[in-house]
Amino acid sequence: MRQAIIIFTRIPVRGKTKTRMMPHLTPEQCAMLHSCFLRDIVRVCESGNAEIFVSYAPEDGEALRLQKLMGKKKEYLAQRGKTLGERMLHAFEDVFERGVQAAVLIGTDVPEIGERCIRKAFWTLQEKDLVFGRTADGGYYLVGMKKPHREAFGLGEYGHGRVLEETLREIRRAGLSTGFTETLHDMDTPDDLRGFRERMRREERLKKSVTGRYLAKISKISVIVPVYNERKTIESLQKELWPYRNSCEILFVDGGSTDGTAEMIWPEFTVLCSKKGRAAQMNEGAKKSSGDILFFLHCDSELPEKPLEEIRRVMRDYRAGCFGIAFHSRNFFMFTCRVISNHRVKDRKVMFGDQGIFVDRDLFFEVGMFPEIPIMEDYQFSLTLKEKGVRLGMAGKRIYTSDRRFPKGTIPKLRVMWSMNRLRKMYREQVPIEEIARLYRDVR
Repeated sequence: MRQAIIIFTRIPVRGKTKTRMMPHLTPEQCAMLHSCFLRDIVRVCESGNAEIFVSYAPEDGEALRLQKLMGKKKEYLAQRGKTLGERMLHAFEDVFERGVQAAVLIGTDVPEIGERCIRKAFWTLQEKDLVFGRTADGGYYLVGMKKPHREAFGLGEYGHGRVLEETLREIRRAGLSTGFTETLHDMDTPDDLRGFRERMRREERLKKSVTGRYLAKISKISVIVPVYNERKTIESLQKELWPYRNSCEILFVDGGSTDGTAEMIWPEFTVLCSKKGRAAQMNEGAKKSSGDILFFLHCDSELPEKPLEEIRRVMRDYRAGCFGIAFHSRNFFMFTCRVISNHRVKDRKVMFGDQGIFVDRDLFFEVGMFPEIPIMEDYQFSLTLKEKGVRLGMAGKRIYTSDRRFPKGTIPKLRVMWSMNRLRKMYREQVPIEEIARLYRDVR
């Protein structure tokens, strides 16, 4: 039996494809994402024995652009018809006129489609008149048949959540039998991208796909910096962040500084206002952000080389993580503090804010953001993640942080370290947070 796969697509042209992803993605990124979808889908289709036809929208350009992307050893057919239903029906008619005996048509918004899915579709057609592949939002990404059935394409609109339901109603009225292959997620909106990234962390196949590699590369990062009376450090951090101003979203959240900190922030950066309190400030920044990944950075931190690439690399496999920490001080006990802090992430699954916490956007809001308590909001956030079984990743490079909370001299440093451990123990023992806050010496 001659079998055929019809890849039903537009040509990836900036500004004309995946427009519902904008402005989260740029027009260029939308076009590149569509190209990645096509490359993954073609690879899957080529793994079988079916002939491959590409049905393209001619108003987007010439087929030559698709041939360069998908290969010349396929037949390219211009779509015909005014409505989407008419175009799909004519695509089947064109293929059956060439002697094909069973054909499936697939859209290009499902880069997760696999070989098993297509095999199952053709197996189903051995017993059924039509086969469908459901999408999670109520539509379908695949339709297959052994001869053209006009009843399958009579809908006036296809952009709603009852597309498959209404299509099946018409097919059953005609007395035709139907079967189904796997249910998949299509990729139309930024929320769909976030869902794909989460599934990608669990499936190595998706991680290695062209789409997966590209999405990991372009994940949008929001850098959120809470500030309060940081006149001494604000300019230095701005210089560090300057090279990344066009590569990520940068938000400074001022908690009512009285030393002119907010006025010192350059106009190229976004400044938000919040009530005082590091947790409240970071939460406000998160709410106003648009990134897929939220990166919470202290104002006295120094970034390593290529920090955004490091974050994206870790977040391919994890939903939350941080950098290793280091101090410029050569004091032995500061070195000890560094070692203990870095091992704490791996051994006890606890990370602190001065390590530069980064987290998946959906996860951050899912766990309730940072608890708005006067101290230890980062500690409790880590404990919450730990309770939920969230694995923590750690960047290979270290973020330098100020040792300003540690006094000069070895014995005073040891006292501070001992005090911090004691305060965390008190917190675990549920001593009132107000009492712990009174005992904590806030050195700024």
